[in-house]
Amino acid sequence: MTSTTLTASNTSNTAAQDTMALVGRALLAWLFIPSGFAKIAGFTGLVGYIASKGVPLPELCAAIAIAAELGLGLLLLFGIKARWAALGLAIFVAVITPIFHNYWAMPEAQQMMQKQAFNKNLAIVGGLLVVAAFGAGRFSFDGRRGRG
Repeated sequence: MTSTTLTASNTSNTAAQDTMALVGRALLAWLFIPSGFAKIAGFTGLVGYIASKGVPLPELCAAIAIAAELGLGLLLLFGIKARWAALGLAIFVAVITPIFHNYWAMPEAQQMMQKQAFNKNLAIVGGLLVVAAFGAGRFSFDGRRGRG
């Protein structure tokens, strides 16, 4: 194998990896951004739901949820400070998951669905940690500045 072949192979791998990073960021952001907008529209209901879980300062927590989902979600989508945005979202999801998907304390009829949501959230945290570890790729604002 010649060095030209190796270089071409590495370039195509990088392009494929950057494309997958872009698609992965978009899919992760797709979970958070619409949810953040919905929380704005249903702020009163959100506050009531948060309060029903015994979380203190439900209005503040609702505002934090909106800022995290909408703000960090948009940063993740566009790849602006994507590592930090992904880490922030990973922490957010890790904190809220046992509060809102505590399947072990649910009635039996709800346990399976809540356990599935709990495990899905853990997988989302994993995906976000991958972005935090490896960056947004070249097809991002971070990547354009050489920090992808």
